[in-house]
Amino acid sequence: MAKTNAPGRICAVMQHHYMLVDTDPVYRSNRRRIEIDTHTARLAARINVLTIPVVVHVIYHTDAEDLPEEQIHAQIDALNRDYRLMNSDKSDIPSAFQERAADTMIEFKLAVRDPQGSATTGITRTHTSKTVFPYSDTDPRATQKLDKLIKHDEFGKAAWPRDSYLNLWTCSINGGLLGYAQFPGGPAATDGVVILNTAFGTGGIARPPFDLGRTAVHEVGHWLNLLHIWGDDRGGCQGSDNVDDTPNQAGPNSGPSITKDSFPHVTCNNAPNGDMFMNYMDYVDDKVMVMFSKGQLQRMNATLAGPRASLANSQGLVPLVTEPLASLAGERGFAELGNESGTRPTLVFDGVSWVPAN
Repeated sequence: MAKTNAPGRICAVMQHHYMLVDTDPVYRSNRRRIEIDTHTARLAARINVLTIPVVVHVIYHTDAEDLPEEQIHAQIDALNRDYRLMNSDKSDIPSAFQERAADTMIEFKLAVRDPQGSATTGITRTHTSKTVFPYSDTDPRATQKLDKLIKHDEFGKAAWPRDSYLNLWTCSINGGLLGYAQFPGGPAATDGVVILNTAFGTGGIARPPFDLGRTAVHEVGHWLNLLHIWGDDRGGCQGSDNVDDTPNQAGPNSGPSITKDSFPHVTCNNAPNGDMFMNYMDYVDDKVMVMFSKGQLQRMNATLAGPRASLANSQGLVPLVTEPLASLAGERGFAELGNESGTRPTLVFDGVSWVPAN
């Protein structure tokens, strides 16, 4: 068996999962039910793009950590590029795996309407007295401690309703942690994804080798119920990510020694093609991960039809129609509908109709 590399990318999703399993019986029950439903789901292929409203909570201590809009928008662009299989480096997918690569038909957009129904940029900014949020991979409650700091208003920012938004938090974290997500089925107050600010998006303070926005691509995959591709069994070759078209592999692949030219990288007797190390759910550097599989898409679709189905009815992407717009009828594509009765006209803009006030 070929030896896999020690992790360079650190994702704490399983630490977070085990903490909730130990402390939250509702979560344990939910996870069992969700996995059974995912395994038995027989869904038709989704032919329409589903756009998920996103809110990015920027938590900063220094001015540099108050990420510029360009870096935030670059992260949203990266999510859309990779989930839609529009990444130019998809040409790096080995021929043996090309037929398995999936366009997930999932897109992401910053919210334009907040939970109170007011206009928003989809970005919140919170100054914190914390110079850094502490993390230790030897502490089994590390993510619980992070949640109490990052996802509450005293030092961070409380989550927007998870039924309507994907919450992304970005901040400074020590201990080498790049991010972690909460699988479907956990508490609403902590639902979402946390990303280290130097691994968020591109440009700004993003730093290689995690500067292509793919830490969020990986963590949002967990949020959509994808597991690590090696099954988190510490090299036992017995674990599974519960996906049929991803080969069984011994453990995470990571670090500079794993490049696109490392194919085939054989472990767990998975010759001739070896590990699908270029998958977003492995631990390779950003420039090496380039694909989701069709089997992973089936898990995501089961999630979007199950525990995250309410996102399809979110109002987070419905633009507000404000009174000043009514005065611009004719200038911005408005149309007036019949007014023979002398009543106020109904105005239509981008498919939304309303009657202006007096």
